[in-house]
Amino acid sequence: MTVSKILLRILVCPERRMAVRQAEETLLEKINAAIAPGRVFNRAGEEITQKIEEGLVREDGKVFYPVRNNIPVMLIEEGIELAQKGGC
Repeated sequence: MTVSKILLRILVCPERRMAVRQAEETLLEKINAAIAPGRVFNRAGEEITQKIEEGLVREDGKVFYPVRNNIPVMLIEEGIELAQKGGC
């Protein structure tokens, strides 16, 4: 399931107030490939250990917000920096 278009028009990054877009499948694959060897951490410093099925990307392409149980997790500390060392 994907986030509705109406919700996407409303949601913004909680930090920069930039729009977000649905993450492409190739990005999800890249993130999930980096999760397996333990190379993905959220902004709170917690290791991401579970596969991510869906997510939103900040307009500038620098931060990824996971969608869990069809609910976008739009918290600064839950965001994943996409330029992590050794990871995604």
